[in-house]
Amino acid sequence: MTPHTQLPLQAVLFDMDGTLVDTERLWWEAVEQVAGRTLTDADQPEVLGRPVEHTADWLARTTGAPAADLAAALHREFATRVRTGIVPRPGALDLLDALARDGVPTALVTASPRAVADTVLDALGASRFAVSVTADDTGPTKPAPDPYLAACRALGVDPAACVAVEDTQTGVSSAEAAGCAVLAVPSLAPIDAAPGRTVRDSLVGVTPAALRAMVTHQPPYELRVLSWNLWLGGSKVDDHRTKQLKAIAETGADVVGLQETGGTAAEELAEALGWYHHRAGENLGVISRHPITARFGDPDVGFYGAAGVRIAVGEGREVDVWTCHLDYTPYGPYESAFDGLPGAELIAHEGVRLAQMRDALRRISEVADDAVPVVLVGDFNCPSHLDWADVEWPVTKAAAEAGFCDSYREVHPDPVASPGYTWSPIHPVHEDGSGRVEPQDRIDYVLYRGLSVLDSRTFVVGAPSAWPDVAGNCWPSDHAAVLTVFAVPVR
Repeated sequence: MTPHTQLPLQAVLFDMDGTLVDTERLWWEAVEQVAGRTLTDADQPEVLGRPVEHTADWLARTTGAPAADLAAALHREFATRVRTGIVPRPGALDLLDALARDGVPTALVTASPRAVADTVLDALGASRFAVSVTADDTGPTKPAPDPYLAACRALGVDPAACVAVEDTQTGVSSAEAAGCAVLAVPSLAPIDAAPGRTVRDSLVGVTPAALRAMVTHQPPYELRVLSWNLWLGGSKVDDHRTKQLKAIAETGADVVGLQETGGTAAEELAEALGWYHHRAGENLGVISRHPITARFGDPDVGFYGAAGVRIAVGEGREVDVWTCHLDYTPYGPYESAFDGLPGAELIAHEGVRLAQMRDALRRISEVADDAVPVVLVGDFNCPSHLDWADVEWPVTKAAAEAGFCDSYREVHPDPVASPGYTWSPIHPVHEDGSGRVEPQDRIDYVLYRGLSVLDSRTFVVGAPSAWPDVAGNCWPSDHAAVLTVFAVPVR
């Protein structure tokens, strides 16, 4: 993991309620109206910075009223107050104007629904913001990092080169999890100072220069993650261990999730590199140039399954990295290309892999820490629902539903222009001797949550000879590897 070159301020991302406009008070009043009582300081964690649905669920537990009815009432009460009572926070419009003069893009990032955000945008001037992200635009909302990551992707900027302006601890947690520096301007509840975080009483006097200094003082870092199926440890290729070491060096990888290790590859590679390692069973392993502080999953996992580690990548920075290998049979692309099975049957045959993926996701959830990003790499032995227009492959969908994003597709969203095939650089034709063209597909992945992607690509050394003449190949695998470069947030 290496420091970036110091980046200029690329964007400023503004929370809305209580930060740009004085709506936290209006929201508080709306909740009191629906709750039928005066709120206290003890209620703040369930109200401030929370989406309507969260507060409605909380009120439902305490009042017994249906959550849907409460949510509708909250929307109605809040919208009524917003339409009649929007007041910009002190210094907010001056800062927006100064950023516009300096050519610094801005985004609105709010846990409020789109209808409310649009009302506020109309009052402030929607043209002030290049992008707006609301509770309707992402799955998880604050305190998850998703809203800020979505805004950064839409702007095409690195979160580590952005300042988020927030007024609640919920919003601060969201922005920091995304990797942004934070200017906290508390509205109703205090926020403590912390590394990478500046706390001020108001936006009065805040300048673009001050925000640039916040980015300069927060050193962003890159973490290069490689997913690699070694192909039975690499044993089909001469001098495979040396070639594996050379490939890892060429990628500049900081951590490698391995499949088909042949039992000893993780230990041997780590020893040769002077790295840390975790061996899980006879097939899975993780090697890391950064210390491994915890090991997850079944240490005696079988040939298929998942294993993980937590790595300390610097002061205040940790990342969980899991490697996963799923069963290869039945193989969907063969059933599609050779047997002509329709999408419904292909999906029905994914049961074994889907169960294995759900087990991996369960294990990840059991040890997950909301403050620690997670990377899940592996050979899934199945295509992605993002790549096939007519087949909703359930294994990758299950990972997406668990909050994981596909790093390769984040960088290369068009599967036609950038197919990203990882199977197979040595199989142009099917190995049964029939001469049939081998279906090429993307079945190896680097998935993630809680990070931002700087780059992602497939990786193969040289031009490998086709099977079975592979002994002299410089590339000691039958899969392409996947390399993703992440920006790691400060904790």
